Amino acid sequence: MLQTGFRISASAFIGLAVVGLCFALTGTSIAQQEVRPNIPTLFVVGDSTARNNANGAQGWADPFKDYFDAAKVTVLNRAMAGRSSRTFITEGRWDTVVHDMKAGDVVLLQMGHNDGGPIDTGRARASLPGLGEETRDVTKADGSKETVHTYGWYMRKMAVETKAKGATPIMLSLTVRNLWKDGKVERGSGNYREQIAELAKTQNIEFVDVTNIIADRYDALGQEPVKAMFGPDYVHTSPQGADLNATSVVAGLKTLKDLPFSNWFSEKGLAVAPYSATPAIATMQTTNAPQKAQRPLPVPADPALPSLFLIGDSTVRNGQGDGANGQWGWGEPIATYFDAAKINVVNRAVGGLSSRTYLTGGFWTDTLAMVKPGDFVMMQFGHNDASAINDDARARGTIRGTNEESQAIDNLLTHKPEVVHSYGWYLRKFIADAKAKGATAIVCSPIPRKSWRDGKVNRNADSYGGWAKEVATSEKVAFIPLNDLIATRYDALGAEQVEPLFHGDSTHTSMEGAKINAASVVEGIQGLPNNPLAPYLLTK
Repeated sequence: MLQTGFRISASAFIGLAVVGLCFALTGTSIAQQEVRPNIPTLFVVGDSTARNNANGAQGWADPFKDYFDAAKVTVLNRAMAGRSSRTFITEGRWDTVVHDMKAGDVVLLQMGHNDGGPIDTGRARASLPGLGEETRDVTKADGSKETVHTYGWYMRKMAVETKAKGATPIMLSLTVRNLWKDGKVERGSGNYREQIAELAKTQNIEFVDVTNIIADRYDALGQEPVKAMFGPDYVHTSPQGADLNATSVVAGLKTLKDLPFSNWFSEKGLAVAPYSATPAIATMQTTNAPQKAQRPLPVPADPALPSLFLIGDSTVRNGQGDGANGQWGWGEPIATYFDAAKINVVNRAVGGLSSRTYLTGGFWTDTLAMVKPGDFVMMQFGHNDASAINDDARARGTIRGTNEESQAIDNLLTHKPEVVHSYGWYLRKFIADAKAKGATAIVCSPIPRKSWRDGKVNRNADSYGGWAKEVATSEKVAFIPLNDLIATRYDALGAEQVEPLFHGDSTHTSMEGAKINAASVVEGIQGLPNNPLAPYLLTK
């Protein structure tokens, strides 16, 4: 077995020996016979949501193979019903995968549905909660002893041993259960999605947010049609649901950078579009150049904690929030100012949107569904609201000002009728909705552009900055004069030193610029009367 720093208990070692004996008696494992040494193998490691043929149900990894060209890659579904990350290892199943693995292979790791429950009674399959190095020695019902580790320990072990074989591990968040509330499907069981994402980040491996990809599809379909996607219970899918989940995994894999298996897809796989969390944006492109697929927008890491939701445009969250093309929004670095043990900072801003298209594109609906009493919604719009109200490129403009004026149009982009309102109307809509959910709304004026006059940065107090303040005042919510706070800093630095704070244009900031903007937001927060976010800020 690979020496990776991970050790398992004596009882688990005996289990491995038994598995090895079975292989010896049969001459070779069935699994080994499936592996073709001259072409790569794509392994799926999971539970019954990936492999299940009981009572008419089916796991997603069975139809998954149809999305790949069998002449180029072998897709092996090694998932096993009823297993947790712990028991998949202790029963020797993972050891078999490692044995069959070779350099150039890919391993999809998706575990968690069975990691809860008792650790030493019943099925005795649960892992300890969390990602740490804690252990617990237990005696199971059959008298055997075992040292039980955390969920994170078992998942790390599989990732590390995959890398050691020269293969590529990819972690997947869990499939979605057929549980609904207020017309929205549950997004994940417990905190496994957040834990898997954190594991992937710390291990420097790719992560596919299958949970949110599937949930987005379910929400779009609606509760009644989704019933057909499941078998006899709310966890296991029917063949129809299994194929939807398989398609979702493929769509998620296509969003990854440096995709190791981009030429492995079959015609069916090639027909699947990369997942996009921003379908409205995709329809707004004015060129035929390929567009980078979007990953799902962030969700609260710990739903039990209060959340600070950020909504806005690319100056808050640029692209996928990963610094592509050297551009960053301030919504990424601002998280470092808050205590993650006390509050979630959830950056739900979307590049290219105005206050209008954030609403009409469904992004506000999805964000609002997660808002609960005690949360905060911070909004910053305006940069894209000055665009054309109706065209066949983006159709994202709003009526200037804050009044109740509206304009009925036949949208040239969506080919649907639409009533367009003022900039202020959309801000009031967000504020009213947030208040109705028991949340605190905070309005920011838009950040300044790199635009100077007489040695001073141009402000926007006579347009969107002033209108944002007017709305905040009329609705009696907090206002952060972000435009002026940042502009004052720029004035002190001077044009030469401000230049590297932007990247590529006069609107989008580099990481250093994003940090200055985030610091300015925090300055504004600290200046609020009876600062409601004070308990959550770190002392820097």
